[in-house]
Amino acid sequence: MSVSKPPPPPSTSHLAIPPSSASTPSSSASSPSATPHSIAPPPPSPVKISMQEHFAINVCPGPILPIPQISDFFPRFHDYPCTPPPPREKKILKEETFNGETGGGYKDGERRGENEGDREELIDSDDDDTYLGTLEFSLLFDQENNCLHCTIHKAKGLKAMDSNGLADPYVKLHLLPGASKANKLRTKTLKNTLNPVWNETLVYHGITAADMTTKTLRLCVCDMDRLGRNEFIGEVRVALKKLKEGESKRYNMGLERIAQNKETNNQTQEQGALVAEEERGRILVSLCYNTEKGCLLVGIIRCAHLAAMDSNGYSDPFVKIVLQPDMGKKSKYKTSVKKKTLNPEFNEEFSYEVSLDQLAKKTLEITVWDYDLGMSNDFIGGVELGINASGQRLRHWFECLKNKGKKVEYWHTLTQQGAPSSDKPD
Repeated sequence: MSVSKPPPPPSTSHLAIPPSSASTPSSSASSPSATPHSIAPPPPSPVKISMQEHFAINVCPGPILPIPQISDFFPRFHDYPCTPPPPREKKILKEETFNGETGGGYKDGERRGENEGDREELIDSDDDDTYLGTLEFSLLFDQENNCLHCTIHKAKGLKAMDSNGLADPYVKLHLLPGASKANKLRTKTLKNTLNPVWNETLVYHGITAADMTTKTLRLCVCDMDRLGRNEFIGEVRVALKKLKEGESKRYNMGLERIAQNKETNNQTQEQGALVAEEERGRILVSLCYNTEKGCLLVGIIRCAHLAAMDSNGYSDPFVKIVLQPDMGKKSKYKTSVKKKTLNPEFNEEFSYEVSLDQLAKKTLEITVWDYDLGMSNDFIGGVELGINASGQRLRHWFECLKNKGKKVEYWHTLTQQGAPSSDKPD
């Protein structure tokens, strides 16, 4: 008994070839396996595509773009050179609606275009161009007492400087030109606020009308940092020549980041000749001749903007006064020492028993020194009042002799007058 083998199954492929219409009937008839119940060939199968192409076709109507991989941004992980992908374009934020209308509620097309340009600049702006806040303060110049009153009211909308989104702001004042610590004053520090209210008045003593024409007041807002260096937030500058005498002027100015350039430094150097004498400081002296007691009363009230003589940027000043020609120990006096200050306040008075006729022939020598423990004291500056003086020093002396019994006060600029020939004073 013989068993016939079934015919082998037809070969399958991705693309099924349809039977040729050109086949002859003789070939089919000659085949021994051709029967009416023969198996038909399978239908053609579709073309196979990847899953990425499948989703790209269904989602993106355009061309298929390669998906950037993390390795594209780190070429060192490639075995072959690879260029990083181009940066993606920044998306422009949609305009906010204002009063139910888009475009900020502006009906004018030009105004709207300017607003769009400003918005793009804000998106790409750096920290230096961001809003830093405003500072509100007022200034008053008292020419009679030679004082400049600076009242710091408040600040609003300061830039956050700490990790908690707040700041510890304070205001520092500085008279320009001049780099001495004597020209710097500062307010108290307020903790954890971006809208501080100080209402604090700082006073510059010894400011004359000539200073008001040449000086500029710089107000800096800083953030105090206990663990590191204090951070600068912004500053404003006011030319004092715009301030009228006896008039209190209120300011509300936006903070800026002003970089000092070479031109500013050159202007400061050009004014150095005029400021050279002022770098030593000034002293406020009062003179009064008491006719009843027959004596001259000399008052050492205060000093301002003294030169720094110590390494810490300050001095330990005291004042010596001598009535020349020397009358012995009765003609020499010395004030107390004020520690670590460039604006000392003494308010001490000394008396010289001398007749009015002899006083007209004498000279009062006033010198300011820096006290050094165990070392020779440093000379800061001096001034001489008498018949041989000139300018304001001579005017002060004449007014004292003319107005008997009246206290006359004058600010004097310290100079090299009275400087010793050696480092150690007499």
